[in-house]
Amino acid sequence: MSPKVNETAEKQMTGAQILMAVLKEEGVDTIFGFPGGAVIDIYDELARTDIRHILVRHEQAAVHAADGYARASRKVGVCLVTSGPGATNTVTGIASAFMDSIPLVVITGQVPTHLIGNDAFQEVDIVGITRPCTKHNYLVKSIGDLARILREAFMIARSGRPGPVLVDIPKDLTQVQTVFSLQETVHLKSYNPTYRPNKRQLEKVVQLIQDARRPLIFAGGGVILSRASGELTELAHTCIMPVTNSLMGLGSFPGTDPLCLGMIGMHGTYTSNMATSACDLLLAVGVRFDDRVTGKTDAFASQAKIVHIDIDPTSIRKNVLVTVPLVGDCRITLKHLNELIRQGKPVDDLPEKRAEWLDQIAAWRQKGALNYDQTHIIKPQYVVEKLYELTRGQAIITTEVGQNQMWAAQYYRFDRPDHFMTSGGLGCMGYGLPAAIGAQMACPQKTVVDIAGDGSIQMNSQELATAVQYGLPVKIVILNNRYLGMVRQWQELFYDKRYACTDMAHAPDFVKLAEAYGAVGLRATTPAEVIPVLEAGLSSPNVAIMDFWIDREECVYPMVPAGAPITEMLLV
Repeated sequence: MSPKVNETAEKQMTGAQILMAVLKEEGVDTIFGFPGGAVIDIYDELARTDIRHILVRHEQAAVHAADGYARASRKVGVCLVTSGPGATNTVTGIASAFMDSIPLVVITGQVPTHLIGNDAFQEVDIVGITRPCTKHNYLVKSIGDLARILREAFMIARSGRPGPVLVDIPKDLTQVQTVFSLQETVHLKSYNPTYRPNKRQLEKVVQLIQDARRPLIFAGGGVILSRASGELTELAHTCIMPVTNSLMGLGSFPGTDPLCLGMIGMHGTYTSNMATSACDLLLAVGVRFDDRVTGKTDAFASQAKIVHIDIDPTSIRKNVLVTVPLVGDCRITLKHLNELIRQGKPVDDLPEKRAEWLDQIAAWRQKGALNYDQTHIIKPQYVVEKLYELTRGQAIITTEVGQNQMWAAQYYRFDRPDHFMTSGGLGCMGYGLPAAIGAQMACPQKTVVDIAGDGSIQMNSQELATAVQYGLPVKIVILNNRYLGMVRQWQELFYDKRYACTDMAHAPDFVKLAEAYGAVGLRATTPAEVIPVLEAGLSSPNVAIMDFWIDREECVYPMVPAGAPITEMLLV
């Protein structure tokens, strides 16, 4: 142990100082937060460090920004807020990160220990509130436990199936002192994720792949979280297996690859949904089989033997029965699978064996292409396609939730992981702009674009001030139909066009809003203006809003009605 470590280990520190020391240990360089009385001592100490603090305008945005930062940086995202309303404002962001398995440590202030339970000013039981939507959470009860708890929080957040961990720290514990000691490793006896798969199960999978004539890989967010895109791509190419993605899995396999079929599910491609329903082997990697993917579960992949690879054993067989369950880290599992395939019998006959299957997929592509007619009114699909072309597919794309999210998923082709960020499981409006801020902090040289709807962007539009203050040149592409578009679409298709409370014709002037915050505001109202506005916005060194007035009643197609099999798609 170095003299510096010994000196630090023997030093008396306050709770606030211990928090900063552990954050430095964990490699934290950026925190998103909002100060308040319960964390004022923490903020006083934070100002003495070189950790960057990004002052958001709402605590929900702090969590979303930490979420975007975590995805883009491949680190644990960190946010810091005060007690009471500061803590409760984080719940939506925590729930979104929990459902999408994003590693976060959320630090909340709490009233002094002796006031807990007394209904003190700005007291709330945030541990109780967030228990259902965190991977784990803590109320620190003793200054002697603080360092250990913080280290455990980071270890739990990043290991196994990642997720958010909340640490609630009473104000008095940030002020009192104790001896701070370094601890090299953290070990929890009751927490041991399974990383390495069972070899016998792997051998079963290899045999299934070799026997299959109509195999399909279904890749989800777990592939991205485990950094398994390379192994997945190798498997698909070696075994000539087409690939479909969940929303969260977009980018885990190159979107421009001939074997890529696009997204599966309610708004998935015709090719993906038909292939899933006709395959004889479905290799599902890092997915949850949520209802937006499966549709009617007893009709989902009904002709297939299903292999499910996931690090979380509770996700396997939860929604869909599987033939071979395989618990393990996606990257490690796929690596072993590739090794067994290379060591096994030759795969020379696979091109012939897969030929009929690939021909069928090619026929589905012809029939179910993502088509639209660009008329005199701007079509949202056209905007996303031109954004893709102008950024050459290199931008980090965040989205809000609704039609904008689905058009982004359908028409922007993601060739690499960590370049598509969206609130997939919770479907949280207001996610995209703060997530873009977090991603831009992590990747300052990248172009970061939030594809938004006019409804969603208003949920956290105040974060324009955050982006401008810190010189984060995020771009916001608003697909503006003056409606809550996805709800309106359901009302059109299933409620006889009774547009109850979805008309947002009185939305703000987004150009003036941008200018009010010191950003660039641009607008396109005709198709001819789309490319010039995109070029001007993308080339601006500043934060830029690009407001595209699209066809008000354009719908997202394909669409599978709720509860129907995914083969029963509305195509127009």
